[in-house]
Amino acid sequence: MRDLLQLSLLREHESRLTDDFRMHDWITHASQLEDWLRAHAATEQQPDRIFLDTEFMRTNTFLPRLALIQICVGGDIALVDAPAVTRFDALRDRLRGERSVCVMHSASEDLEALAPIVPEGPALLFDTQIAAAMVGLGAGLSYQKLVAALLGLDIPKSETRSDWLQRPLTSAQLDYAAQDVVHLDRLHELLAQKLAELGRGEWLAEDCRRLIERVRGGQADTQPQRGFRAAADWSPTQQALLRRLLLWREDAARRFDKPRPWLLDDGSALSLAAQPPANDNELFERTKGLRALRSAQRRELLEVLQAPLSAADLAIAPIPAAPTSAEKRALAAMKEAVDAIAASLDIPAALLCARRHLEALLADRSWPAALEGWRRPLLHEALLARLPA
Repeated sequence: MRDLLQLSLLREHESRLTDDFRMHDWITHASQLEDWLRAHAATEQQPDRIFLDTEFMRTNTFLPRLALIQICVGGDIALVDAPAVTRFDALRDRLRGERSVCVMHSASEDLEALAPIVPEGPALLFDTQIAAAMVGLGAGLSYQKLVAALLGLDIPKSETRSDWLQRPLTSAQLDYAAQDVVHLDRLHELLAQKLAELGRGEWLAEDCRRLIERVRGGQADTQPQRGFRAAADWSPTQQALLRRLLLWREDAARRFDKPRPWLLDDGSALSLAAQPPANDNELFERTKGLRALRSAQRRELLEVLQAPLSAADLAIAPIPAAPTSAEKRALAAMKEAVDAIAASLDIPAALLCARRHLEALLADRSWPAALEGWRRPLLHEALLARLPA
C-alpha cells in the first residue's frame, strides 16, 4: 500500500495538520450551523464531500446520547455542540443532497447516534474502515491505525473514553475531536484510488448502502431466541416463551432507554423461560439484582411470563440444534473455502463471509441475504457444493 503514498502530498498534508486541527469553529446554535454550511457550500464542478464524525455517550442508556458532531468541508472544521443545537435541518439537507458524499470511519454507531437528526442516513456513504479492508489493509482497523498505515502519522488516543457530555470540553478533547475528521479527506483520496485500481468501488458502495439500510431500519431481530444455543433442546413452549421475553426486553429497553442487561440479562431470561416464577414475590427475588427492573417494569415482565401462549407465539423458528459430525465437517470445509477465496483477493475472510452466515446457511439451507450482491458470484458455488446431503 505504500505505492499509494505520494511523498510530496504527504509533506503538504503534514504541514497543515497543526493549524487544521487546532483552528475550528465551535457551533452552539442552529443559525451558526446554517451559516457555516452555507459558507462551505458545494461547487458545481465536483461532488460535495463532507467528512464527518461524532462523539456520543452510551454508558447507561439504550440509545446513544449525541454529544458532538465534527464536520470538515474544504479543510475547515466545525465542532457542533449537539445538545445545544435544537435544529439540524441544514445538516440533514446537506447530507441528503444528490451530490453529497459523506466520508466517515467505522460509521455504524455514528449513524445510529445521528438517526434522530438524519433518520434516512446520508445519501451516499464512504466508510474508510470498510474501504481499508477491501483494499487489503486488514479488518476492523481503527482510525488511528489507518492514519498511521497510510499517512505515517501518530495521533493521540488519550480522549477515547472522555465524558463528551461535559461542558466546557477541554482543549485536549477539542483537538482530539478535530483530528478525527482532519485526516479523512486524505484517507478518502488514497482509498478511493486503490478501490478504483482494484475495481472494487461498487463493492464498497453496496456495503455502505447495506449499512445505512440496517441502521435506518432499526428493527430488532424477530427471532432472537435462535442465538441461545443452550436452549436448543427445550420444548417448543419453552422456546416460544424465551422468544417472548427477549422481544419484551428489546421493546422495554427502547421505551425506557436502558441497556438490555439492566432490564433482563441473558442468564435471567433463560432461567425465567425455563422455570417461570409462580408469583410477583418469586419474580422479585430472582431478578432483584437487575438495576433497571423497577416495580413498573417487573409488573410488565410478570404479565409477559403469565400470559397464555397463542398459536402465533408457538409458530417460531426453532433454535438450531448442535451440529452433527457431518455438519461440523461441512462447516469447516466452507470456512476453508471462504479463507482460500479471501486470500486470493487479499481481503479479510470476515469481510467476505462471517462465520454466522455459514452457520445460517448450514442450518436453514437457504442463501443468506447478507451474502447477496458482490459476494454471491464469489461464494455461491463453492459453499453449496460443501453442504452435506
